[in-house]
Amino acid sequence: MQRYPMTTEGAAALREELQRLKTVDRPRISKAIAEAREHGDLKENAEYHAAREEQGFAEGRLQEIEAKLSAAQIIDIREIPHSGKVIFGTTVSIINTNTDEEKKYQIVGDDEADIKKGKISVNSPIARGLIGKEEGDVVRIETPSGIIEYEIDQVEHL
Repeated sequence: MQRYPMTTEGAAALREELQRLKTVDRPRISKAIAEAREHGDLKENAEYHAAREEQGFAEGRLQEIEAKLSAAQIIDIREIPHSGKVIFGTTVSIINTNTDEEKKYQIVGDDEADIKKGKISVNSPIARGLIGKEEGDVVRIETPSGIIEYEIDQVEHL
């Protein structure tokens, strides 16, 4: 079975969502289905069909989360000694060598990636270009707007 890297925070967020689906959403949807059934004819009952559709989405998401958690390789970056090397889970400060613009990204699993929060997927072009490099290295990364050179300013284990 293939293992998928995930940070401890990402695993915790998935467990929270799983718990919410099981304890809050599932009972609410079941109640909505029961109430809609009481209204009679199910063929023309839009509330019933909407509740059943919502149930299908919720059950699908529940199975998806359980599968992801069972195949997850949870990595706590704070337990790994700092070496200055970019690895999964580290937070990297990079400087564009042309514009001196600084960016800070945490390298996370696919499901955790959120560019607005500064989290990029380990499979993204930027992360792939940074993995294995060290503080002070200059890397050339191919982006949609062309090749950009970045200097790795700082690698943190947050």
